[in-house]
Amino acid sequence: MRSTIWTGSISFGLLNIGVCLRSAQEDKSIEFTMLDEKDLSPIHFKRINSRTGKEVPYNRIVKGFKRKNNDYVVMDEADFRSANPKATQTLDIEDFVKIDEVDPMLYEKPYYLVPQKSNEKSYALLRDVLKKTGTVAIGKFVMHSKQHLAMLMARDEYLVLEELRFSHEVKETQEAHYMDEINLRKKYSSKEMAMAVSLVKGMTSEWNPDKYQDTYYDDLMRIIRKKAKAGENYRVEKEEPQEKIASSNVVDLLPLLRKSLQSRGVDKRKSSHSHRGELH
Repeated sequence: MRSTIWTGSISFGLLNIGVCLRSAQEDKSIEFTMLDEKDLSPIHFKRINSRTGKEVPYNRIVKGFKRKNNDYVVMDEADFRSANPKATQTLDIEDFVKIDEVDPMLYEKPYYLVPQKSNEKSYALLRDVLKKTGTVAIGKFVMHSKQHLAMLMARDEYLVLEELRFSHEVKETQEAHYMDEINLRKKYSSKEMAMAVSLVKGMTSEWNPDKYQDTYYDDLMRIIRKKAKAGENYRVEKEEPQEKIASSNVVDLLPLLRKSLQSRGVDKRKSSHSHRGELH
């Protein structure tokens, strides 16, 4: 599957690296079509106007923000683009951090980043500098009318984007309150702990993700194949969307990198002077 989910650029200092966002997940879920038990006809859902009861064509549907008493503010695509035009097209790198500093509770979904034409050199530079420094890049971008936090990391020849949750989207333990009515004062014995430790040691091995298989998926497919032999067959054909990739030219990266470093130096000097002024 090569469909592009988002097209834009990574802002790294003064470099703009044109990229395409593509899925890193392989969907293994089994899709079922809802059928009418009476005659096995497929069930279709329609978009119905709640006032007239008539179906509304997709191209006539707009987005509305509900305020109160059925009062809506109607938004069109131009409104979403004008909210922050740069954010809809650019992923701005704000920081570089060590990956073990990022809480796994924030991980949401992985994607592959692929360079657009003529952006291969700057793409490889960012990928390799992440490897060399042992860091990941943190930035934000807008996709599907929502701002996302992202972590960029190097993985073999790719840049991988891990979509992150914002910290306010995750409940901390002191906010959860799920344990408020649970009694944890029941003490286990030292013998029980010793036996549990022995059990863990006996089951400890090196991490191998290929060891773990979706057995429920395999069992369902086995049943489906068995029923198919009885004469029930289904075929679903999906048309691949055409890919549109913009191109840009970045020939010599050194001047941009040099200017980026110089601008960072100026910012630090300004910050240092302002701090000294505050102390006085």
